[in-house]
Amino acid sequence: MRQYIEQLVNLSKLDKEIDSFEPKIKDIKSKLERVQKDKSEIENSISKLNEEVQECELKKRKNELYLQELADKLENLSKKSGEVKSEKELKAIQLEEEIAKEQVNFTNEEIARLENVCETKVEEKKSLEDRLKEIENNIVQTKEEVDKELEAIDNERKKVFEKKQELISKMPQKILAFYEKIRRWAGNSAVVPIKKQACMGCFMKINDVTYAKAIKAEEIVTCPHCGRILYLESEEE
Repeated sequence: MRQYIEQLVNLSKLDKEIDSFEPKIKDIKSKLERVQKDKSEIENSISKLNEEVQECELKKRKNELYLQELADKLENLSKKSGEVKSEKELKAIQLEEEIAKEQVNFTNEEIARLENVCETKVEEKKSLEDRLKEIENNIVQTKEEVDKELEAIDNERKKVFEKKQELISKMPQKILAFYEKIRRWAGNSAVVPIKKQACMGCFMKINDVTYAKAIKAEEIVTCPHCGRILYLESEEE
């Protein structure tokens, strides 16, 4: 029976090692995911800037059309001023001209402001596009590194699986089924050592009878408190 206990201990260690590969794989993949996330964020920023530039250009074009309308209006008012027959009509035309000129000044200022805004956004977009190219190159490099690391992990994991298959091929089906039943709820703590006469799964002290059985190792002993499989480490034997 001592042989079976040793096999259970070794099987538990192999299962722990197998499970330890998942966080390693996740961590390796996260390297590429982070770079891809950066790429996605920059692409979204570029797309947003494209929309803002288009909107800015549209506003500028509307102001340019309005400026042309004002120029036409001033030209018509100038013609009318030469045809007026009364001072009252002349003053009215002059007032319209003043208002139109103020609007011209304001519109020119707005066009200049919009040109500055558009130029700033175009420069920002260019900077992001340069950054995007760097990230795309980085993605290629990172993917190559990640693929190599994953391949190494996969080869290592296969070796551990092979060790596990070799071990379970030598174990009785009844003992394997018992171990798997406990492992379903206890996970990688299905098989735990006894230290200072306490179960290292639930950390409760075990009674003398159970402890004596674990020392003899003539049968598979479970913790009376939590049900995990117990074994005595060499230093306590």
